[in-house]
Amino acid sequence: MPQSQTETSPLEGLTVIEAGSMISGPTVGRFLADFGADVIKIEHPEHGDHIRNFGTQKDGTGMWHKYLSRNKRSVTLDVSAERGQTVFRDLVSEADVLIENFRPGTLERWNLGWEALSEENPELVMLRMSGYGQTGPYSEKPGFGTLAEAMSGFAYVNGFEDREPLLPPTGLADNIAALYATFSVMFALYHRDVNGGTGQYIDVSLIEPIFNLIGPFPLTYDQTGEVARRSGNRSTSSAPRNVYRTGDDRWVALSASAQPIAMRTFDAIGRPELKADPRFADNESRLENVEELDEVIQRWMADHSREEILETFEKHDATIAPVYNVADIVEDEHYQARDAVITVDDPDLGEASVQNTIPKFSETPGRVDHLGPGLGEHNEEVYGEFLSYDEDVLAELEEEGVL
Repeated sequence: MPQSQTETSPLEGLTVIEAGSMISGPTVGRFLADFGADVIKIEHPEHGDHIRNFGTQKDGTGMWHKYLSRNKRSVTLDVSAERGQTVFRDLVSEADVLIENFRPGTLERWNLGWEALSEENPELVMLRMSGYGQTGPYSEKPGFGTLAEAMSGFAYVNGFEDREPLLPPTGLADNIAALYATFSVMFALYHRDVNGGTGQYIDVSLIEPIFNLIGPFPLTYDQTGEVARRSGNRSTSSAPRNVYRTGDDRWVALSASAQPIAMRTFDAIGRPELKADPRFADNESRLENVEELDEVIQRWMADHSREEILETFEKHDATIAPVYNVADIVEDEHYQARDAVITVDDPDLGEASVQNTIPKFSETPGRVDHLGPGLGEHNEEVYGEFLSYDEDVLAELEEEGVL
């Protein structure tokens, strides 16, 4: 169901220039736009953001673009052109936040680095996203999420021990970096607006955020010499924890990381005597005998349908969940009750279903006004109204290929 659009947005009045492409930078822009920031997305006049042609298309319309560019205004600008750099400075001089994910050194070559921009706008918060960060021996290398997932240690510990390291099926490193970047922008704005500070630049790489989220692996290695390994769907910290095939050829995920939950799991599968079995009586013993434990659980799962399994576990207050695909998600009553997926009218797609804004706010919720706009759809609105360029200037810029 469409959501109400009457509430005040928490970031109303915040102006953001997004000079980002693909996933990481534009995801930050999407988060801010979802909660009311005026995000002006700069795209190259000829081809736009490459995300427009990335992934699944329908009649020439990209799903990633419609999702990531929602709630934003699109303008075209060739920032590599000298006059385009002047326009860029005009935009940034009126902004609170600049998001950029060019390769380090690119903006400096165009005289658009932090020193130049902050001199014109001391209040500016400049978010700089790149594969390896603005400093260090790898800083000028091209970086993508896949490389970060490999170099962060994530791929090494993801997957099964007897198989190759496993990369995620979507832009995990990009999205994690975007989450870190978004709250870092809000930290900087709080410092500027509440603590009486000035603007500043923020350096976010793709490799460090995902490295920070994979757990205390460096500490463990430092203190014990242990190198984390792949363990498939099992946990190296608790058992049982795995996915199991059901009798109707579906899947469920089980986690019993607390001792009471493990005991309830034995009740749920009709094996209460296992609670006193020395192989399974405590977590350490269960980890040592995880092969036998999984065999016991899988045999029981294979004799029951997914619905029967879920009902039985709920009856015994044991933790389990179905393994959903996207069709399951959009049909699930809990997702529906929380409006996790909403319908938005789009001129290219018609009625289109997308994830709702999160988190949920009691007084100032986010909202989705529109999906990704057409290339340069807001040129006249932004350059003519926001920057007050007259028609002659706009015509010149278009004729020169700057817009």
